[in-house]
Amino acid sequence: MNENYIILHGSFGSATGNWFPWLKEQLELKGKSVVVPQMPVGVGIQNYDNWANEFSKLTINENTTIIAHSIAPIFVCKYLILNKVKVKKLIFVCGFNNYLGIDKDFDSVNEPMYITNYQDIKNYCNNIVCYYSDNDPYVKFEVEKEFADAIANQQYVIANAGHINAETGYTEFTEILNEL
Repeated sequence: MNENYIILHGSFGSATGNWFPWLKEQLELKGKSVVVPQMPVGVGIQNYDNWANEFSKLTINENTTIIAHSIAPIFVCKYLILNKVKVKKLIFVCGFNNYLGIDKDFDSVNEPMYITNYQDIKNYCNNIVCYYSDNDPYVKFEVEKEFADAIANQQYVIANAGHINAETGYTEFTEILNEL
């Protein structure tokens, strides 16, 4: 079975946003199979069930590496745990769990993604890398660190990178490419 890659955006996000198209292109140049699905977004539309329905259409197995941003890491944890699916590697960027207070729209779409036993992800992947920043304007540093501390084999804090998105100049993300 061939290895494959899935790159997943966050809340109100887009498959064509941030560093996702760049990373997809870089991996494809190396002959890799890469999918960047557009997940259902918007209040009343983005929730765990709608995302899981979309995600279940993808090839996900022990040869899969998933790169996920923002709310997507906890969604991936919940999905893999509930469906008992093992994967090769997880790379999480600005991941968090059980965090409310960004604003009511974000809270309403993020809350259905949360899961209490997210540390169980270690039963489904033994290579988990987390990236986050020391000045994320949306999710507190402590919340991202707590998430990474609970599950990551390796974690990297990037100084002054905000939410590690296009807003803070991240249209490329060479650290992830080097990690892969």
